[in-house]
Amino acid sequence: MSGSIGIVGAGLVGSAAAYLLTLLPGGGDVVLVDIDRNRAEAEAQDIAHAAAFGIGWHVRSGTFEDLAGSDLVVVTAGASLKPGQTRLDLAKTNTGIVMSIIEQVLKHAPEAILLLATNPVDVMPAIAVERFGLKPGRVIGTGCALDSARFRERLARHLNVAAPSVSAYVLGEHGDSEVLHWSAAHVADMPLDHFAQSIGRPIDATLRESITQEVRTSAYRIKVGKGVSNFGIGGCIARLARAILADEQLVFSVSTYLDEVLDVERTCISLPHVLGRNGASRPLMPALDASERTALQSSARVIQSAIASSLAA
Repeated sequence: MSGSIGIVGAGLVGSAAAYLLTLLPGGGDVVLVDIDRNRAEAEAQDIAHAAAFGIGWHVRSGTFEDLAGSDLVVVTAGASLKPGQTRLDLAKTNTGIVMSIIEQVLKHAPEAILLLATNPVDVMPAIAVERFGLKPGRVIGTGCALDSARFRERLARHLNVAAPSVSAYVLGEHGDSEVLHWSAAHVADMPLDHFAQSIGRPIDATLRESITQEVRTSAYRIKVGKGVSNFGIGGCIARLARAILADEQLVFSVSTYLDEVLDVERTCISLPHVLGRNGASRPLMPALDASERTALQSSARVIQSAIASSLAA
């Protein structure tokens, strides 16, 4: 992998993403941009010193002008969740911030793919598409990629297997209405329930509900303990960036703008997409059971409403 990556927002999420990116194989240029130039410079120097122990990564701070020629621009800037808030509570504040950033990115790096991590992350791709006319596959929200990793990790812990052995996705909103896709979860090419039963670690309804709530509320619980959730989303950003720049053609549950899905118009929910050098493929609708379909449709409506409110503001 090689390429030029801009990260707008040098706070705890942006700096974690930059650092974790430099731990991945390959190399390239990373430019940190932040309204606080001193913070961006300090973070860039610190990460560059760590990257010097590896191979091939060059990290520096800069301005929007320094994003010229970037293959990928990641946006993490914006207000963070506070105790008692949901991600959707941040829509009004962060929509204006992200709009101003996208305007600058398009001015200086008009061909770059955009990877958006600012909350509410499922609203931001719609802003880019509807306000700036960008193609949906070129503007990607990190969406439920992190939630899917949390789901796999939690299942792996219960089953006493390595997380990469588990195939399981979270769909819909990156937030309170997200849908854990239980019906399609597999381990070792076996349906989840069959595998769990075969090793003597069954997953009953009570445990399923406990895991669902644990995955859904992970960020809130982490923030109570340490004030911010940054390494999980930082690792998510780094992994998605690698998939895009290395043209890996891997499938992730990320959010892109949808004209219509499940009879809901103008929404932006996470579904499986293939990620590569050209951005995200069209969304892929997995087979859903009746309850999952109803829940995913409801989640799409939640985001539809949030998008409409943000665009009207």
